[in-house]
Formats: sequence, structure tokens, C-alpha cells
Amino acid sequence: MSEEKELGVLRDQIDSLDRKIHELINQRAQCAQNVAHVKEKYAGGEKIQFYRPEREAQVLRKVMDRNEGPIADEDMARLFREIMSVCLALEEPLKVAYLGPEGTFTQAAATKHFGHSALCEGQVSIADVFREVEAGSYNYGVVPVENSTEGVVTHTLDSFAQSNLQISGEVALRIHHHFLTNSDEAQITKVYSHPQSLAQCRQWLDTHWAGIERIPVSSNAEAARLAAHEEGAAAIAGDAAAELYGVKQLANSIEDMPDNTTRFLIIGKKRTDCSGDDKTSIMVSSKNKPGALYHVLEPFHQAGVSLTRIETRPSKAGTWTYNFFIDFEGHSQDKDIAQVLNEISKAVSDLKILGSYPKAVL
Repeated sequence: MSEEKELGVLRDQIDSLDRKIHELINQRAQCAQNVAHVKEKYAGGEKIQFYRPEREAQVLRKVMDRNEGPIADEDMARLFREIMSVCLALEEPLKVAYLGPEGTFTQAAATKHFGHSALCEGQVSIADVFREVEAGSYNYGVVPVENSTEGVVTHTLDSFAQSNLQISGEVALRIHHHFLTNSDEAQITKVYSHPQSLAQCRQWLDTHWAGIERIPVSSNAEAARLAAHEEGAAAIAGDAAAELYGVKQLANSIEDMPDNTTRFLIIGKKRTDCSGDDKTSIMVSSKNKPGALYHVLEPFHQAGVSLTRIETRPSKAGTWTYNFFIDFEGHSQDKDIAQVLNEISKAVSDLKILGSYPKAVL
């Protein structure tokens, strides 16, 4: 058999498979619409929650568990994420607020979590994201909470202290920074970027561009916009910002730590049910007495519950008083977790459950 005939047979197989995939995707979409009809039938006039974070997490885990390649698990899960995003939009398009502007890593996190069929819009500040979701203008919000190199995003933690919104999910995004400019290399005198990004690339800048001025701006996207047209200016930003504003990459992946990752939180009004692999976040206002933190942490140790993060922030309740933000494995509906929370509540002045939610799948 000739090469042309062999290729012809394979292409016919691909065409046949494409037709089957096409049919199955539409069948899945029809099932999603039927789910919506059933929910409407039994809603009794109450507002329907079409998007269920715990259900989507369960589906994506199953996709990765049964995947046999050659497509990588995460790539296969991303394909299914987009299919679910399209199907959900047939029921109710999600409106998502994120820390903008367009071209930021937070936008990339929003798209990674909700898919391209969600209606994602940038906001000026973290406080604006919280405010717009609380007002009901958006179903969910996406905000950064910590970076593996530079630590916690304090504005996000402080916003939880004043808000009743719940955490309904998390996104872990691998962060690659690039050195961007449309100027000649010899003309570069300054570099723009968000303060976190400047810090994450400090060593690289010290080695390669020690003499240029480092100017913090509100976002990496804004840095790319400035560098696109300002003579002698460079920016540190990601792929999306570089493409959006048409800035050339002079150097790629300049972050100091090769595993540089930022964690983002999904915030909304609804509590999330158990997915089977969850985390819980709480805020604790401890009583001002010796051993206060010990009494907060001891119940976790006794129950064998794994803590994943502890942060301390000043409280507005008084001078030298603090709030503890604690993340741990498990769901607040789990019997052992509920018992731990009950024990902690006896030892603190205030306990606020910020949310129980599926661990990041991708």
C-alpha cells in the first residue's frame, strides 16, 4: 500500500471518530439541558444553582483517573473543562469577576477554572471583586491569595474579614514571567511590573539589568501596555499580556524560582457540598491570653487533621490583636472536622468558616 493510501485510511478513521465525538458532545449538552429542566421542575420558585463546584471537581477527577493516554491527564481534563463550560452556558452563562485588567494572571486563572464560555470581566481591585459579587452583579469572583515565592496576598485575607462571601474553589497557576519590550535593547532604562512580579524576578534583574529603574504598577497587563509604546521601557508580564498589547519577548521565563506558582480563590455566596477531596479555610480571632494559638491548633493535632497553611493578620478589633487564617484538609460537613471546629470555637473569641471547597484539580 502506498503512503497516500495509508494516510487516506487513517484520515477516514479520524473523520469517523470526529463525527462520533461531535454526536456525543451534543448528547452530553442535551443531558445538561435536561438537568436544568429537572432542577426547574422541583425548584419551587427558589433560585436555581446550576453550577455545582463539587460536581465539576468530581467529573474532572474521574476524567484524570480513567485517562490512558497518549493525551496527558491535565490536558484531557482541560478539554473536559471546556465541554462542561459550554454545556453550563446552555443552562445559565456564569458571570465571573476577576482582578483585572485583561491580560492578567488572574484572568488566566478564571478561564482555567470556568472555561472560555463563562463571561469573565476584570475589576480594578480585590475589594471591587468582593463588592461586585456581594452585590449580585456576578455569580463568582477570582482573587489571588498566595504565591509560592512571595507569600500571601494580604488584601485578599483582609477582605474576608469584612465579607460574608464563601470560598467555593481554588486554582493553582504556574507563573511564567517574561522580559518584554518594543525598544532596542541598548535604549532600555526602566522596567514596569506589579510589585509581586518584580519581587519574583529580583535575582534575574540583579544579574541581567541591575542598572535600570524598577517601577511598580497596578498590574502586569498595565506594565505591558506601557512598554508597548514607551521608548526605553520594558515590562515583566506573562504570555497573555504580551500578546494582548503586542510586546516582544526579549527573555522568557525569568522568574527566580522554577516552580513559581500562584494560588487563586473562587468566591461566591453559596456554600459548597463535599466533593470527596476538599479543603476548608477558617478565620479565627484568638483570645488575648498565654497559649492562645496552642489551644487553636491542638484540636487539629488530636484529630489527625493536616494543616496546609497558617497566616496571621492584624485585627481591627484592637491594638496588638490578630486574626489567624488557617487552611486544612477536609470538609466542614465531615464528622471529624465538625468536631474539631466545635472544640476550636470554645477556645477563641470568634470563629468564621470562610468555606469548604474542592482541592485544585488541575
